[in-house]
Amino acid sequence: MAKQKPDKTAELSEKIDQSLETLGNELDAGKSEQLVKYLQVLSRFHRYSFGNVMLIAMQRPDATQVAGFHAWKKLGRSVKKGERGIKILAPVMRKKADDDDDVEDENERRLVAFRTAHVFDVSQTDGDDLPEFARIAGDPGIYIQSVRDQISEAGISLETDFIEGGASGVSRGGAITVQPGLGSAEEFSVLVHEFAHELLHRGERRKETTKRIRETEAEAVAFTVCNGIGLETGSASSDYIQLYNGSNETLLESLHHIRDCAARILGKLLNDNIEEMSERAERPKPPQQRTLF
Repeated sequence: MAKQKPDKTAELSEKIDQSLETLGNELDAGKSEQLVKYLQVLSRFHRYSFGNVMLIAMQRPDATQVAGFHAWKKLGRSVKKGERGIKILAPVMRKKADDDDDVEDENERRLVAFRTAHVFDVSQTDGDDLPEFARIAGDPGIYIQSVRDQISEAGISLETDFIEGGASGVSRGGAITVQPGLGSAEEFSVLVHEFAHELLHRGERRKETTKRIRETEAEAVAFTVCNGIGLETGSASSDYIQLYNGSNETLLESLHHIRDCAARILGKLLNDNIEEMSERAERPKPPQQRTLF
């Protein structure tokens, strides 16, 4: 009788479940270092799914940029001999059948399964230097205006005004107020925190969560986004324990919401930054002035 091949996809799914259980056990014991590490990895890989972020964090938490073997080749880099890939789950897409009643576009594709794929961190490769995008360390620069634009595009009003009680910012169902006089880094973090409230905690979900969980989710989004643009930020790591609330289901739901919200904000911020850099590169340079010396 032929030996049955192990189901690699099922193994990876089981690893994700085990990682989530480990997170829950640590939070239950009053520790949140692993969750902070997960948020840091999420800040670097916001385009990846929740499960794949977990897998990258488990296998190579120090990863900064990952790509497949052939993708690195196209970038002029080669995977070093003997390097082991990071296992992730990749979707298997198929063209919809002609007899599928739900088909609106004959070229429409649908997800039919997942397969195991391997990616490699840039540190596992050699070759051409990669282009460096603008990073910040302590000053959010153009990102403040970008997040303000996102808030406006979402139909949320934004004003700067004195807030009683000393809070740095508040959100009230479609309106955000920020305390005047904040430093640029603090203002950026507050804007993201309050924007996260607007995106996550309106409607039914506000009734389904405690104030502490809502605050912790918003702070986790701010932490992830700040890390994603290279902004130094402290983490109220002890507060992240509140996400658990004694239930892996609660933790999983919160992490999904944090991931989706941070990915939305961070993806737009980074795209805006790349577009700004491209515009600057395309602008005609002013003619050089002649000097007497």
